[in-house]
Amino acid sequence: MNNKVRNIRTQLLSDNWYTLNKISFEYLNDNDVWEMQHRESYDRGNGAAVLLYNPTKKTVILTRQFRMPTYVNGNDDGMSIEVCAGLLDGDDPETCVIKEAEEESGYRVTKVKKVLEAYMSPGAVTEIVSMFVAEYNDNMKVSDGGGLESEHENIEVLEVTFLEAIKMVETGEISDGKTIMLLQYAQINKLI
Repeated sequence: MNNKVRNIRTQLLSDNWYTLNKISFEYLNDNDVWEMQHRESYDRGNGAAVLLYNPTKKTVILTRQFRMPTYVNGNDDGMSIEVCAGLLDGDDPETCVIKEAEEESGYRVTKVKKVLEAYMSPGAVTEIVSMFVAEYNDNMKVSDGGGLESEHENIEVLEVTFLEAIKMVETGEISDGKTIMLLQYAQINKLI
């Protein structure tokens, strides 16, 4: 409990897709003065992500899909290269990433390792992303992947060398935070 926060009031602004709230509260500043503050907080639930890697082939599985928020914020084609990920939707993080890996990439993994947990945009979004790594091999391929048609995902599956993926981070071709974090985790821990 933070003793520097009191009188929290929440006002619903939108619940069209997820929930946007205006939160008003008093915060005790460094001068011991209570000041009124207002923030907007977007709640879309928590998520999970997984980097699929093959240490023998020295490759990773990534996805490419259209992301409207990036398109309206300067990404010319709106395409984003990412690890497999999704919202928990009532599942625990491990179950979520196993399901998302198969839906998006077509690989059925059963053993995943949790390596990180992070708020991706703590100034405005409540979401915590649990991040995993999992080894894959060609025998685990059970479908073409591509995401769920009912969710209009239209996902392209990419198998690239680990070095290519790191180069894509360096050039800015990969600009997704969770993907960068997981690739750097793999690099630091010499998974490949």
